[in-house]
Amino acid sequence: MSPGRRTEVRPTWRCAVLGFFLAVGVGATEPATPHAFLEKLCDDFGPRMTGSVGNNAAMDRLAAELRALGYAPEKVAFTMSGWERGDDRVEVLAPFARRLRVAALGYAEAHAAFAAAIVDLGNAKAAELDKLETRGRIGVLSPTTALQTSEIVAMAVARGLRAVLFVNREGGGQLLARTGSFSGTPLPLPIYSIAQEEGQWLQRLLARGTPVRVRMETKSRCREVQTANLRLVVPGRVDSRLIVGAHFDSWDLGQGAMDNGIGIAQLYALALALRGAKPHHTVELVWLNGEEQGLRGSRFAASQLGATPVVAMLNLDMVGVPIGVNALGDDSLVPALERWHGARPESARLAKGVENLNWLASDHTPYQLVGVRALTFNGPIPRESVRYYHDFADTIDKVAVKLIEDASAVVVGCVRALANDRELRAERRSAEETEKLFTRFGLEKRMKAMGLWAFGP
Repeated sequence: MSPGRRTEVRPTWRCAVLGFFLAVGVGATEPATPHAFLEKLCDDFGPRMTGSVGNNAAMDRLAAELRALGYAPEKVAFTMSGWERGDDRVEVLAPFARRLRVAALGYAEAHAAFAAAIVDLGNAKAAELDKLETRGRIGVLSPTTALQTSEIVAMAVARGLRAVLFVNREGGGQLLARTGSFSGTPLPLPIYSIAQEEGQWLQRLLARGTPVRVRMETKSRCREVQTANLRLVVPGRVDSRLIVGAHFDSWDLGQGAMDNGIGIAQLYALALALRGAKPHHTVELVWLNGEEQGLRGSRFAASQLGATPVVAMLNLDMVGVPIGVNALGDDSLVPALERWHGARPESARLAKGVENLNWLASDHTPYQLVGVRALTFNGPIPRESVRYYHDFADTIDKVAVKLIEDASAVVVGCVRALANDRELRAERRSAEETEKLFTRFGLEKRMKAMGLWAFGP
């Protein structure tokens, strides 16, 4: 392998670590590898729910590690509508007593305990619902429903339901923690994720005509929280900026190692690799909070850009070892990605090459909405690990050292190439062009349901 090829294939944090070690002398402490850093972050602080003690302490640890690398990271504070989980309970009363494994969706609000009969909503198609007695009952909703969360809420209110139990899509007692209110407003009724096996048991009882009665009590609550994004800037020769972001927060059931500890580690790998660098474009690394509650940190960060010239925003959200790089619908970004990908040795090229498909519900979307071009990687995480995300088993043991190393190598190589690409110029789309970016991929319905549509009726 030639030196040039080695630099292209493995431009990882390892080179930065070696340089740091040699620069400061034999007696210096070598910085932690990205995986080792993530392991300590997960094990020492646990979940990183936005606004929680664990989130704040973990971000302080990250900032300290970055200062030890010679950076001056900046906390950028903001306020958001937050939520904290309480000791919520859902118990079957009849045909026999049993406490169910459930997780309230974010922004479920505290209420007094009540008991009600269960009704099977199936997929909640209107024609099926019209045949059911729903008023005053608790609905069990199948995971194959086509309804978005906001539509589930609207349906439940319109049908007079007192609560909804949403059956999980994964077996093995798994739950899917997620937000119930993308806008951050309290839910008008409690909605819970329920373990698949228990949800199907309730549905079987109802199908046989066995009455089921359940008692619910929600102690979770909505509250305003103070939080912050953490960013550092690697000055370039010009002011135009390449932003690389990953959300720092997680749900509260597990450690958030996959979602999005992987992205945290990849940004840390970039910080290691870029020490002492002088790229053409300025590079901004930003760890964003509040993603799980509705992209709060990226909405805030994008709103603060003003006239800052930005060449692109790279979003690292649960990126495993890449098999493709995605321009997220921005045709003008494709040539730069093709230059990077084409310069890689043939053996190191990504199986799917350069893709160009826009999608929603991660931190690139708020940047796109202010006209900034965005990209990400197609990086699958092995099925045996990713099935546990958002639950108790989203833990560091599910994230292999090799996944972090190999994925970081690709991320670092791409960032270095884009940061030094003189043909890549800062530009912003017009509002009309941005609207087409989303309508071209049929995303307007989901965006309206999420409260993100800003382009007319």
